Amino acid sequence: MDEKKHINQAVIISDLHCGCQMGLCPPTPITLDGGGTYNSSDLQKKVWLWWREFWDSWVPVVTRGEPYIVVLAGDTTEGRHHNSVTQISQNLADQRNIAIEILSPIIDKIGNGKLYMIRGTESHVGASGENEEMLAQALNAVPDDIGNYARNGLWMQLGGENGMLVHVLHHIGTSSSTAYETSALMREYNESLVESARWQLKPPQIVVRAHRHRFSEIKIPTAWGDGICVTTPCWQLPTSFTYKIAGGRNSLPQFGGILCRMGDEEGYTRHWVKGITRTPTVMA
Repeated sequence: MDEKKHINQAVIISDLHCGCQMGLCPPTPITLDGGGTYNSSDLQKKVWLWWREFWDSWVPVVTRGEPYIVVLAGDTTEGRHHNSVTQISQNLADQRNIAIEILSPIIDKIGNGKLYMIRGTESHVGASGENEEMLAQALNAVPDDIGNYARNGLWMQLGGENGMLVHVLHHIGTSSSTAYETSALMREYNESLVESARWQLKPPQIVVRAHRHRFSEIKIPTAWGDGICVTTPCWQLPTSFTYKIAGGRNSLPQFGGILCRMGDEEGYTRHWVKGITRTPTVMA
């Protein structure tokens, strides 16, 4: 096959948490299973404007009008979990329908055969990612070698046989201190190198993880260019669980996504990240 026909870039997003009052939601009323409706909050409307800016302005520029793959790296829906009460609806069909409404226009733009879905946290997407599997089928994601539409992980070669190997999973370790935010990323990349060498496999140039709801990135020099490990930002406002976590309770939410691209000379990443400011200060 002509090398020029290979896709050399992927847009990766994660943690939409559709179906949560803090998750990504369209600004138009959402019709629920019982016939009622849900109207998004002012903050959800703000995040939605960023969602549109990301896809309508940033993605076309960084992809240069060339074909690209979209990877959803887990936790696309909120699910029923931890006795939480912040769901728009506890009905998982409602949550799935919200995700379909949000993602279908994106998929229409890129065409069939270019969407890959990763299974996220079981508390959000069901045991063995069953809810995300049903969503992936509805969105016509590319199935894996055993026919599952949502996969646990993705090995992706961008740019053809001589291109760049990227590994995408949802989970990665976290830290209670932002001073050590990149420690897990360095461990993750080094473990990828060790396992690749152990079994004489090609190591990934870029390791992508999600789950944290925060963008972070490390780069180390390698024989094939920068070795990169990156975590994706999210599309969910803080929930009550966030305020219980050391580090998380002091962190402002981060929204956006990343691009992985095999360029003319080397592979690289780009990122688009936005953050909501602090709550208003009360004057004593």
